[in-house]
Amino acid sequence: MDLDRALATLPTNPRIVVSGNHATPWHTLGLVDAALDEYRLWVLNGQPGLPDRDGVILETSFVGPGMRRSPRLSYVPSRLSMVPTLFARELIPDAVVLHTTRPRNGAVSLGVEVNVLPAALEAVRRRGGVVIAQVNDRMPWTYGDAVVDLDLIDVLVEADAPLPTAPVTTIDDASARIGELVAARVADGATLQAGIGAVPDATLHGLTGRSGLRVWTEMFSDSVLALEKVGALDRNVPISASFLFGSPELLEWVDGNERVAMVRTEETNNPARIAQNPAMVSVNTALQVDLFGQANASRINARIHSGFGGQTDFIVGALHSTGGQAFIALRSWHPKADCSTVVPMVDEPITSFQMSAIVTEQGLAEVFGRDQREQARQVIEHAAHPAVREELREEAVALGLR
Repeated sequence: MDLDRALATLPTNPRIVVSGNHATPWHTLGLVDAALDEYRLWVLNGQPGLPDRDGVILETSFVGPGMRRSPRLSYVPSRLSMVPTLFARELIPDAVVLHTTRPRNGAVSLGVEVNVLPAALEAVRRRGGVVIAQVNDRMPWTYGDAVVDLDLIDVLVEADAPLPTAPVTTIDDASARIGELVAARVADGATLQAGIGAVPDATLHGLTGRSGLRVWTEMFSDSVLALEKVGALDRNVPISASFLFGSPELLEWVDGNERVAMVRTEETNNPARIAQNPAMVSVNTALQVDLFGQANASRINARIHSGFGGQTDFIVGALHSTGGQAFIALRSWHPKADCSTVVPMVDEPITSFQMSAIVTEQGLAEVFGRDQREQARQVIEHAAHPAVREELREEAVALGLR
């Protein structure tokens, strides 16, 4: 079946699920957009360049920069681990557009982006919908849930193009200090979850002297490769992740590498499965934290900025792991907004709460197991910027926390 005939079988205003993050099949998405007057485009962390016009509804449970301020955004709040359930029940796709390798031995690989796509593919097959794959010579071959039987795909579109790669991250002094504080809490044999950015990079680079480390994470980047190079990772345990984004060297390293197991989201982000990992260490960030140990990582002035993502999944899973810890790591002062990121009480919808500790470049504030007054004292004295500590002490009194 060719693409035009496949699209002609779709119902009016179909829901199209497309590979998200940094694996969007741009060429094929452009063909779909040209062929359909109206449709719902479901994409995770959509990047700039998405079709954003009358007739297109941008649908997601994690808002990316390519959809953040669109008047056509339809945000469906959900923990990432539950998105596969949405596809099976409430948001059933009519078509799925994948970005894959070229076929080998009757299969293709989803490469750098597995995530919620296997669940979307299963849901659309149950519905009798259409599966389209943009095949790309530049997509690395990865294993695990990334491998898809060619019989499940209706249309192949050939479009070779380089994949996006991450810019080199500069680890500034504040990030380095935060990373140092978190790394000091990580012992040999721990299991790591950390994303991309200066703080996660600083944390993982601070672990190069450890041994027997494991990786069970939503995504990973070059900082995991750095740990592999120095022998800090347990060679008997696969590196498990749902998607990845990094340098050309990272893409080359994962290509055909059986050390890397790509795992579907409902497995990687299942709190019960996360809790089975020994000494699980979860490192996430936030826009704001408060004296009650609450974090806002998704909204600015009530407008959705991102979403829950995997933060709630990994915080809960890590806290239930034997010896596990969950950290919220952020700078104490927001450089662009020129204000404290530590506030008396978060006035936005809460993303997560009651983590192990809140870490800024000022220090590490213990949260878990402390009563509410001690939590507030820890946050003020060890996480907040000195310029706002006195004000926070006064607010703590008014809130009954002193």
